[in-house]
Amino acid sequence: MRSFQIQDNLGFMKKLLTDDTFDTFLLSEASITTFATFQIDGSFHPDYLNTAEAEQLTVEKSGYTLWKRVRPFFYDLTKGRHTPLRFAVVFRLAPHNVEKLIRQGGLPFHEEQIDCLFLNIRFDGKAITCVSGVSMKTFTLDRSLEHAWDEMLEKFFRQKQIPFLS
Repeated sequence: MRSFQIQDNLGFMKKLLTDDTFDTFLLSEASITTFATFQIDGSFHPDYLNTAEAEQLTVEKSGYTLWKRVRPFFYDLTKGRHTPLRFAVVFRLAPHNVEKLIRQGGLPFHEEQIDCLFLNIRFDGKAITCVSGVSMKTFTLDRSLEHAWDEMLEKFFRQKQIPFLS
């Protein structure tokens, strides 16, 4: 687990809400407090779509919807004269990207051992903090997956030009 303190709130919010920077992440859950608190469950409901549409959404067969589907709604909740009092977004790395990370890192894990790799984003009214997390289905003392995920997020933030302090 690693914490990234974001140094440019406005730049980060642009990347989160208007750019496609986080669009490939799956949304686990989100909440935002403005004049009221709004909760979003990222569970994907394929029954809402017709069969052809649902079959095209292979990533979302993981049970969660992509951030790019929810981003416009979340953005609408942030618009206005006032900054939100707080918000939280919990992303999950898509299963195919978890497999890729394991393979590229030569890690001793199998997909069935891993619940998910999280990226928790929190805004407390002043600061934005991103915290990585790993949830395993089986107990292990091996932290190599956690370290690889932390390194991947650091590279992601640098590549997307998101300034941070650790």
